[in-house]
Amino acid sequence: MTDRFDRFIAHLAEAEVATDACNQYAYADGFNAVRRENLRLYLHQMAARDPQVLLVGEAPGYQGCRRSGLNFTSDHLMLNPPAGVPILGAAAGYRMSPEYDRPRKEPSATIVWEAIASTGLLPVIFAAYPFHPFQAGNPLSNRAPRADELAQGRIFLAEMLDLFDFTMVLAVGNLAERSLSALGVDFIKLRHPSHGGKPAFMAGFQAVARQMGKEYDR
Repeated sequence: MTDRFDRFIAHLAEAEVATDACNQYAYADGFNAVRRENLRLYLHQMAARDPQVLLVGEAPGYQGCRRSGLNFTSDHLMLNPPAGVPILGAAAGYRMSPEYDRPRKEPSATIVWEAIASTGLLPVIFAAYPFHPFQAGNPLSNRAPRADELAQGRIFLAEMLDLFDFTMVLAVGNLAERSLSALGVDFIKLRHPSHGGKPAFMAGFQAVARQMGKEYDR
């Protein structure tokens, strides 16, 4: 039976993107079936925990969601989550795409999941633009999504907001802030963890965890 998550993933898979972007869920690439299944499993695991918080990043990176199908999540983290994280893991059914020979780590993903593990606050994670934008001619690179891509992303972001009953939304970085503002959503802005932003991101995430009544480690 098709559920709301299946419909959401199908909508992602059917989306058309520019030649300097990759839809890592698209039906045209057989490897993407693994990423669609990882995302389906993630959404169902999160739904079972009645998530209250949505964390919105910028866009998938080539070492993270482009490989795993999960935002701010490398395939290494997906298969080997930090202690105390109640979801993810190979034992739960997550798989690395067979196009790769070994899992990779991604710096920002590592910081985000360190914050989650240390606080106990487990948000649903998504992106302002849910596909991987790259520098033309170099798929193993990242770039910021353009205005038209952010406009396309807002369609999916609005759908994500309807999938769960969130009570708080976190914007990680300027582009997430811009997209959520355009949708008229109330949010708390956090510093992006990249480019030396880890201390500020961790402090902001810990403050949110305190506000949500979670225990955390300094």
